[in-house]
Amino acid sequence: MIIPVLLTGGSGTRLWPLSRKRHPKQFLQLAGDCSLLEDTARRMAALPDCGAVLAVAGEDHRFVVAEHLRRSGAGETQILLEPAARNTAPAVALAALQAKAEWGGDTILFVCPSDHVVPDQAAFAAAAEKAVAAARDGALVTFGVVPARPETGYGYLKAGAILPGGGRELVCFVEKPDAATARSYVESGEYFWNSGMFVFQAQAFLDELQSHAPAIFTACCEAIANSSRDSEFVRADAQSFAACPSDSIDYAVMEKTNRGVVVPLDCGWNDVGSWTYLAETRSVDARGNVSDGDVRLRNSDNCTVYSGNRLVAAVGLRDTVIVETKDAVLVAGADQLQEIKGLVAELEADGRSEVHQHPRVYRPWGSYESVDSGERFQVKRIVVAPGKKLSLQMHHHRAEHWTVVKGTARVTRGEDSFLLSEDESTYIPVGTKHRLENPGAIPLELIEVQTGSYLGEDDIVRFADDFGRQGSSAE
Repeated sequence: MIIPVLLTGGSGTRLWPLSRKRHPKQFLQLAGDCSLLEDTARRMAALPDCGAVLAVAGEDHRFVVAEHLRRSGAGETQILLEPAARNTAPAVALAALQAKAEWGGDTILFVCPSDHVVPDQAAFAAAAEKAVAAARDGALVTFGVVPARPETGYGYLKAGAILPGGGRELVCFVEKPDAATARSYVESGEYFWNSGMFVFQAQAFLDELQSHAPAIFTACCEAIANSSRDSEFVRADAQSFAACPSDSIDYAVMEKTNRGVVVPLDCGWNDVGSWTYLAETRSVDARGNVSDGDVRLRNSDNCTVYSGNRLVAAVGLRDTVIVETKDAVLVAGADQLQEIKGLVAELEADGRSEVHQHPRVYRPWGSYESVDSGERFQVKRIVVAPGKKLSLQMHHHRAEHWTVVKGTARVTRGEDSFLLSEDESTYIPVGTKHRLENPGAIPLELIEVQTGSYLGEDDIVRFADDFGRQGSSAE
């Protein structure tokens, strides 16, 4: 049996402002009508002999990961929560230990980032078949992407002799090269882009981890041994995991093992690592420009422009990237995109909320979006999914006015419970217990007007909740 292990962490800062730390690129629709995570789950679930999808997620992303997996239709899923980000080696170790406990040590794990694009599904499936066969013989397999060009933004794998079954010996991992070195790698035919995907038996990986990174192995064993279940989530023990070193699977295991195998992969793979992705996947006009959304360009060449909310017009630009979202606009030289990560770090140091959260905030019951705000008031658009309900709650400092614009709401207000239809409204006084529920079959949409002395999301006291959230958590 093959267990797909989806790594859903990461901050996606290179695609800011569209990608945010609380809603990074794997949750965005960048390559079609579904998110990158949904697409990954479907692709993995389509592999022969595929079992449950095991996703490794952080606490902040747990509900949105669950929703995207549900929408993917990938079937049985399990979400393993890592208490803190410790890079890929501990994340994979937790998954391997959990898979061994659930399905046995000979279970094949197919470890895959959830934010990559794979256009050629047939080529991917053919390479996966070779990788699984090698893994059943005890190999630790990684996929080497056949390079389409000399690329300085990727790490490389050096491959050796061709092995029975179509794989090649894994000679070494190579850091991101300069342009001349990258060109020599491609010309040699011995080097591949490092895909970050791996296939191996759970026990085979754990044996190598214990040998080469014993501190990670020990901490992760204790974290899984002391784990707990919370609804659909498996929570690794935070106290045990706190002792775990941070390291990548490349450094901790794959560079040290003598069981490594490279399977070449030629499927149009792209890691969606920067805004140049749009230029590589969208149609280009006669002057080399790429646009997405409501965009008008005049006398401009080799520009990439993304509009998410409004008209973006540009005149007389060259080699420029423009990205527009509701609360932030990025304008950058095409040769300066590597500086976005540093810019985001500066914004975070200044306490800017645009680093972490989109104007649309996702919750396990749906989403809300800030429409307007000022002194002592805030206006939100709230969407509640069919059959979902918010917690039974109370606010110390704000009152709320609700007006239904689509669907039907069931409202609990104090001791009363009643239905509201479209164009109907109600008022929730300060300090009143209340709850909002969608009993219908279509999304419930309403406008909420908050008034009061303090309108922060942490002004909330929960008395009951379907999603296990406790106390005054702002989530």
